[in-house]
Amino acid sequence: MSTTPHEPADTRSMGVVHSALRRDLRRARVVLTSPPYPEDARRRALADHLTWMMHFLHLHHTGEDEGLWPLIRSRNPGAAALLDDMEADHLRIAPAVDALVDAASAYRTDAEARNTLLDALDRLSEVLLPHLEREELEAMPVVAATISTAEYRDVEHEYFVKPKGFVELGREGHWAIDGLSDDDRALILGVVPAVPRFILVHGFARGYRRRAELIWGHGGASRIGPVTVGAKSAS
Repeated sequence: MSTTPHEPADTRSMGVVHSALRRDLRRARVVLTSPPYPEDARRRALADHLTWMMHFLHLHHTGEDEGLWPLIRSRNPGAAALLDDMEADHLRIAPAVDALVDAASAYRTDAEARNTLLDALDRLSEVLLPHLEREELEAMPVVAATISTAEYRDVEHEYFVKPKGFVELGREGHWAIDGLSDDDRALILGVVPAVPRFILVHGFARGYRRRAELIWGHGGASRIGPVTVGAKSAS
């Protein structure tokens, strides 16, 4: 079906990415607070995953600041105050991201740094989770009303897909679709062209599953799926 500029953009992919971030922040807290606590390879894998996720979050916010928000500003001047708030949130979140990276680095080599990592997770959650919620509930409807789905997909490709290497996209793709419904899975995979998509789906699945099993195990953390906006904490 063709898309016109007057049709609302399909921005569901933003919610999917946010749900994956909330999911793994929640999973990490469960692992870090449930004895027996991670040791050796599992501890290092968890630290590495959190570091990777913060890198992803940084690139995600950069893509919004450099690609999505400027487009919306140019088309919808009335959204300026809301977009200013979104960018200000990113500046407030950045120090908490850096603190979590530092805490994960310390935890990677010292199991005694577990409480420091938990504190860093809590501080990040305090600033990140309200931002994700407001972005979905307030900013995405403005985006949807301002540009078309085709324009939104162009921004996704140019700022969220194109700058990344194949291995990075493989890891990111399987992380994003972990636990998704078939419809949401197809939505995310549809951002990547067909041929590389086939390789990403089938070539990186086993590696992602191995890492996920090592980090989350088979207990409560492994049963936490995507956490949609407004979902109540399990703790």
